[in-house]
Amino acid sequence: MTLTCTNVTLRQKALRNDRISLYLDYYPAIRNPYTMKMSRREFLGIYLYAKPRNEQQRMFNQEMLNKAEAIRCIRVQSLINEEFGFLDKNKQKVDFLAYFRAKARERYEKWDCVCNHFEKFCGGKCTFGDITVELCEKFRDYLLKCKQIHHPNSYISRNSAAGYYSTFRALLKIAYKEKMLRENLNDFLEKIEWKEVKKEYLTLDEVKQLATTPCRIPVLKQASLFSCMTGLRISDILKLQWSDFEMGPDQGYYIRICTEKTETEATLPISHEALELCGEWGKGLVFKGLTRAMTHHPLKQWIAEAGIKKKITFHCFRHSYAVIQISLGTDIYTVSKMLTHKNVTTTQIYADLVNSKKRETANKISLK
Repeated sequence: MTLTCTNVTLRQKALRNDRISLYLDYYPAIRNPYTMKMSRREFLGIYLYAKPRNEQQRMFNQEMLNKAEAIRCIRVQSLINEEFGFLDKNKQKVDFLAYFRAKARERYEKWDCVCNHFEKFCGGKCTFGDITVELCEKFRDYLLKCKQIHHPNSYISRNSAAGYYSTFRALLKIAYKEKMLRENLNDFLEKIEWKEVKKEYLTLDEVKQLATTPCRIPVLKQASLFSCMTGLRISDILKLQWSDFEMGPDQGYYIRICTEKTETEATLPISHEALELCGEWGKGLVFKGLTRAMTHHPLKQWIAEAGIKKKITFHCFRHSYAVIQISLGTDIYTVSKMLTHKNVTTTQIYADLVNSKKRETANKISLK
């Protein structure tokens, strides 16, 4: 196999105001890792005097040329390292925590939580050179034994640890794809197994019971019932915009969103009753004033006032939607699409819950 190394040449471009701009010319062109576009030029932000008038200006020009040449040499070294599969030593010095925070800002709340745990685990300092299989395994052990960030008297559950470690491994995969890591460390890491837990959900009668119960925070009630009728996660409901709604050819309304957790593009039909829960049509956010804090104590209080004794979280409304739909005869494939699951096997658990409920009902009839 023939390997072709890109040539990097230092060039000059004349500007107005008696200045010259220095840039690097790549041939063949290289791909910018941030824009993902092919490019031949990299302007260095270094300028020369086009017509130096004295010795001081001539010395300045020579110093700037020396710096530009040093940058050119670093770029050549980086390209050679990438081409022959060697890990660029400059990347080993890059701040991994800063990279983690940047990726977390692009995603949802759990990424911030995992980032906070990792920052605590590594003492606030970590470069890409520090990321090894051994360090990742130690972070796995840390998650299995650590306490919650905001509730230091409580340990995180095993399933939370499994979810956090899954998120961390997703970050490693992204870093590998972006060539920040030399190898995919996930090939050598053991995931944290999930512990089977009972999925709580509301029956249709309980949802109706909740709908007739006053809530001290109206927007919380609206968003909760909307989740029961659409299956949307709290992360998607919080960022739902009026511009996400549109009228379909069947004269019904649809929501077009990119789910925050799975980054899945979806077009979801909604009922007129669900649309009414959104309130008066407007601009910007649909559920204005809704916060995650409302989904904790205020939600529990409202659930209790409705006379429901189950341990219901906001995410349970999503479970409720799935179970109610399947129990009413909606096929599992359609429910899977409405929940934006990537695999129908993920939805199968709700069908199992419905079958279990049918068994309980069957056992209630006895001739004895």
